[in-house]
Amino acid sequence: MTNARRAGSASLVTTPACRLYLITPPRIDDLAAFGGTLSTALDAGDVAALQLRLKDAPDAAIAAAVEALAPIARGRDVALILNDRPDLAARLGCDGVHVGQDDASCAEARRLVGPDRIVGVTCHDSRHLAMEAAEAGADYVAFGAFFETATKDAPTRAEPEILTIWQETMQVPCVAIGGITVDNCRGLVTAGADFIAVSAGVWSYPAGPAAAVAAFNAEIATGLSTRG
Repeated sequence: MTNARRAGSASLVTTPACRLYLITPPRIDDLAAFGGTLSTALDAGDVAALQLRLKDAPDAAIAAAVEALAPIARGRDVALILNDRPDLAARLGCDGVHVGQDDASCAEARRLVGPDRIVGVTCHDSRHLAMEAAEAGADYVAFGAFFETATKDAPTRAEPEILTIWQETMQVPCVAIGGITVDNCRGLVTAGADFIAVSAGVWSYPAGPAAAVAAFNAEIATGLSTRG
C-alpha cells in the first residue's frame, strides 16, 4: 500500500505514508483565540486534515467556526472536514465530511457533498463495516477506539492488527482514532495506519499543541521507519 491511494483531496494523499489528522476540541468558546492556537500548531509540523467536531452546536456556531478556521487550515494545505453533517459540509464549502454509523450513510453523504469532497466513515472495530464503506465510495475508513478516551463515548475497542490486515488487503486509507497520544501512537503507525487522528492528545498536551504536533510527527517518522 502506498500514499497514492484514492482520496477526495490532494492534501490527504501526499508524503509521508502516515500523517496526523487533528480533531478540534468538543467546544470552542473563543474562535479568535483558538484560531491563534491552531495556526501555531499547524505551523509546527505536517498535518493532513482538521476535523471540526462541535457536537450539538447550532448550525450558526458551526458556520462561524468554519468561516474562522477554514482559511487557517487551507492556507497550510490542511483539509477541513466537518463531523456528522454532510448537508452543512456542502453548504459551507468544507473539504469533506466524516460520518458515524448513526449519522447519514456513506452513500447519502456522498450524494450531498458531491464527487469531489472527502467522505470518511467511522467503522469501529469492524472490517465488515469498513469494506461496506469502501464499496460505497468512502475516501477513508476510521478504526477505533484503540485506547481509552475521554473525548467521546467509544462503543468498541480495536486492536492494531486491524490496521495491518486492512493495509494488506484494501486500497482505501485507514485512520486510527481513540485515546491516541504521543506516547502510544508509534505502534499504530507501525501497524499500518495511514492517518493518526488526535484531539485531546494535541490540545491537552502539557507542553502545548505546537509541541504536540512536532512530537507526533517525530513518532510517526520513527514508526514508519520500522513498518514492514
